[in-house]
Amino acid sequence: MTVDDANNGGGTEPAGPPGPPAYPTPHHVVDHTAEPTDDPLAIRLEQLILGADRRYTPFQAARTAGVSMELASRFWRAMGFADIGQAKALTEADVLALRRLAGLVEAGLLSEPMAIQVARSTGQTTARLAEWQIDSFLEGLTEPPEPGMTRTEVTYPLVELLLPELEEFLIYVWRRQLAAATGRVVQAADDEEMVDRRLAVGFADLVGFTRLTRRLEEEELGELVEAFETTCADLVAAHGGRLIKTLGDEVLYCADDAGTAAEIGLRLIETLGHDETMPALRVGIAFGTVTTRMGDVFGTTVNLASRLTSIAPKDAVLVDSALAEELTRTGDAPVSETRAAEEAARAEKEGGPVPSYRFALRPMWQRPVRGLGVVEPWLLSRRPT
Repeated sequence: MTVDDANNGGGTEPAGPPGPPAYPTPHHVVDHTAEPTDDPLAIRLEQLILGADRRYTPFQAARTAGVSMELASRFWRAMGFADIGQAKALTEADVLALRRLAGLVEAGLLSEPMAIQVARSTGQTTARLAEWQIDSFLEGLTEPPEPGMTRTEVTYPLVELLLPELEEFLIYVWRRQLAAATGRVVQAADDEEMVDRRLAVGFADLVGFTRLTRRLEEEELGELVEAFETTCADLVAAHGGRLIKTLGDEVLYCADDAGTAAEIGLRLIETLGHDETMPALRVGIAFGTVTTRMGDVFGTTVNLASRLTSIAPKDAVLVDSALAEELTRTGDAPVSETRAAEEAARAEKEGGPVPSYRFALRPMWQRPVRGLGVVEPWLLSRRPT
């Protein structure tokens, strides 16, 4: 698979007819009839995790926070939560969160659309994190350790023990990531580059994954995807890149320079190629201006990298001409093998050092690519040492 182009409340005031949200929540349909659970264990766990009892209806929470019901609803939806009518399901923490976001807008530190964006990006990221932790971590740990014990008897004390540790770790990782991202931004050449930056973007795609899903059991397929994503994430991070997202059989990463992206692409091929349980892999990398929004990347460069992946041979890396030019400019690859041989012969004759290159580039046939015109792909490989 490749990526193409990726209530008004109750109280004493009468409720007006609800209008469409100004900032509809993407990726899912909001269930406007959703009601909070009344399961006793779920309520106890909620109180433990949130650190407070249910106390407010949405209208009461908005009024206590000093914000309009309309703005409170937009914040709530942006964070990824379904409308709950006027059920008493919110806590002091919800009121504080509303007050903080609204305060940032009132102080002029954030515009209202930006505050909505902050709520949405945080909600989407943490929703996935929470689901991931429950599915792959807590679910396994809450298996009854002894015969006769129920999951219910194990879950509460386990969450009680884990919660403060996971919270501290989350804050630590977030601060580390924030420091790294801030460092990259302040080093940008100009203000425009802070948003529209020149980056190398790479896709890595498992070949024949759709056919594979028909042959493997669900558990086997899940293990393969997890191993693929974990290996890719580790390699991208270890060699200086940034993992943007995973899509099951495909990962998207980026790097500040062409050499780093090229090294990651080849490492992915080399590492996964030695794993007999993995299908063949193909990688496409492009270099150019990229727009960054909410941790994702967009633009023609991203689309081109995706297209290169779709036409790359098995267990090979294709790059665009811009990345090839950047590799030659930085001295990571020779302009041509003929030039490299001439340089080596001259150095040997004059007794000087032989030029050393990390990568080799071989031009492939130019071909039309839907939506992008004619592209000139280059086959990237590692030069023998």
